[in-house]
Amino acid sequence: MREYKGVEGLLKIMAHLRNPDGGCPWDIEQTFASIAPHTIEEAYEVAEAIEQKDMAALKDELGDLLLQVVFHAQIARESGLFDFNDVATAIADKLVRRHPHVFGADQIDSAEQQITAWEAKKAEERHAKAKAEGRERASALDGVSTALPAITRSVKIQARAARVGFDWPTAEAVISKLEEELEEVREEMTETPDQDRLTEEMGDLLMATVNLSRKLKIDPETALRHANAKFVRRFHHIEDALALSGRRPEDATLEEMEALWGQAKALGQSKP
Repeated sequence: MREYKGVEGLLKIMAHLRNPDGGCPWDIEQTFASIAPHTIEEAYEVAEAIEQKDMAALKDELGDLLLQVVFHAQIARESGLFDFNDVATAIADKLVRRHPHVFGADQIDSAEQQITAWEAKKAEERHAKAKAEGRERASALDGVSTALPAITRSVKIQARAARVGFDWPTAEAVISKLEEELEEVREEMTETPDQDRLTEEMGDLLMATVNLSRKLKIDPETALRHANAKFVRRFHHIEDALALSGRRPEDATLEEMEALWGQAKALGQSKP
């Protein structure tokens, strides 16, 4: 039995799986596009393991995420585009380029200064890319992927705008905007609402909520994941309590379920 160890072993396994002569039919059929959803899913599973402080799961999930990189790199190698070493070299070059205070003569004494320098270097790269593409100028919002979850993308584009001075001065100012957006949603909630207008106003309300989270230095994706988990725990309590009397939620009244929800809160179901 052959030994497959470390990254080199993983690369050999993937090449074998993709080999038309004796490889795995499923792996052979995959493309960048078909694998992309799995890549995103694995990244979220890494985040979940970290939130749960499950280090054994984190090791496994990081392996699954690494497999996605290896998979994409193997597909690219077969097409003559690039290989895993090219990927590793590119990110190594980028890290050296963006850390001149470590690998060069620049002086940076704090994490805050490093963030500023990092963003300045990224801005230089955006301008260079715009010039190479024949564009007159780069936008501060260039490079924020449209494939990101909407909430995450909202945080990033707002943060980019804030770095060039387009930002609310305080969290209190954002709360005022939030109240304004909520009122505009109310105004669209007629008996026969215009769904396009209502969708637009809900988008503005959500974006203002994301902005408030950003100003409070709270990651809204993390906050919403915690809220989702809390809702699930409390709803499970409702289901479990009703099951004791042989019933399901659809057999209970809203008042009964709200009472059980309050019971879940009292029992500490709000805690992670």
